[in-house]
Amino acid sequence: MIGSLHSSSSSDTDNNNSNADLRNSSGEGERDAALLGGGGRALAAAPSTRDLVLACADLLQRGDLAAARRAAEILLSAASPRGDATDRLAYHFARALVLRVDSKAGLPFSPRPPAGTAPAPSGAYLAFNQIAPFLRFAHLTANQAILEAVEGSRRVHILDLDAAHGVQWPPLLQAIAERADPALGPPEVRITGAGADRDTLLRTGNRLRAFARSIHLPFHFTPLLLSCAASTHHVAGTSTTPSTAVSSLELHPDETLAVNCVLFLHKLGGQDELAAFLKWVKAMAPAVVTVAEREASGGGIDPIDELPRRVGVAMDHYLAVFEALEATVPPGSRERLAVEQEVLGREIEAAVGGAGGRWWRGLERWATAARGTGFAARPLSAFAVSQARLLLRLHYPSEGYLVQESRGACFLGWQTRPLLSVSAWQ
Repeated sequence: MIGSLHSSSSSDTDNNNSNADLRNSSGEGERDAALLGGGGRALAAAPSTRDLVLACADLLQRGDLAAARRAAEILLSAASPRGDATDRLAYHFARALVLRVDSKAGLPFSPRPPAGTAPAPSGAYLAFNQIAPFLRFAHLTANQAILEAVEGSRRVHILDLDAAHGVQWPPLLQAIAERADPALGPPEVRITGAGADRDTLLRTGNRLRAFARSIHLPFHFTPLLLSCAASTHHVAGTSTTPSTAVSSLELHPDETLAVNCVLFLHKLGGQDELAAFLKWVKAMAPAVVTVAEREASGGGIDPIDELPRRVGVAMDHYLAVFEALEATVPPGSRERLAVEQEVLGREIEAAVGGAGGRWWRGLERWATAARGTGFAARPLSAFAVSQARLLLRLHYPSEGYLVQESRGACFLGWQTRPLLSVSAWQ
């Protein structure tokens, strides 16, 4: 089990998601190497800020680009990326709205690639992994589901549909190597890592190969390059022309396949494209499909067509995220500034962008789509849930983060607002 990497007591399984559990274990940070890996205050605290953001979105929705640009500029000049949570949130949404206005007007504004076309810089991505639990929670919980599903297999193939910097996989590779039968030796593991940036994928493959060599695990990594604009169509096989992505994906009948969709499904288009993708995955007969996606109160609409409504839903979600960082990271932290600019800022740009309605479906939408294409839920084990709670106690001992198991899935939230869910399917 993944849990063999840490000394988990029987009480871990029985822990609930109360604040007392988080407080009582705040001093256990020394066991970091042993692990694999809602809502904040209402925005009514600053009604003028929220109202201006929503007014800007409304002007943009109605096609008044000049007025929308002026409103966004006023907000940008008043807000700051270094203020409190509400101020920082307003700054990033104002900037995202400026980008959206300029995009509609055909003006090049962004000094970086469009949101969603390239991963965040590795330094900011890794910093996010350290100062906030969202990525580690998703990776740890998905890894546990994969580990349990490939139990006893001599050849394992993981298709990671958003490989990014590959930080999810070293803990799983180590767990597989440590559990190997001494008489048989470790199994062979192959990861196909998909992404839109070739150089990032190549660096990820090199790092994972080096790590696998260090633990004497037979390992192969194959990059799967997806085009930025049409990657989801290509992966899902919905293009009328055979795609490079699909044709280059090798499947071997003697391998146990796991398909990993951590923060990937929201990149797909409407229900038809999502259904086509899930049918394509189902046809490969995977042992497990792991899904991690954002949750948003008031979301679940497919899509949220009205931009002001979508912006309001996104602001509620990201205010909780920004408040969590404010409560757990020292003021003036360079790491937090980098994370909010290069990771969360990009996410906000994508949420406000033309396809941003895809982001707010929530578990119920994914579950409905999965069941509609023949998948059945594979409930997460009690150990997976208790391990997620242990992750928070060891590394993020704030009273605000909570883990809750519901409907066979595991949710991570801040205060009472769920922000991220992980589920498994077969």
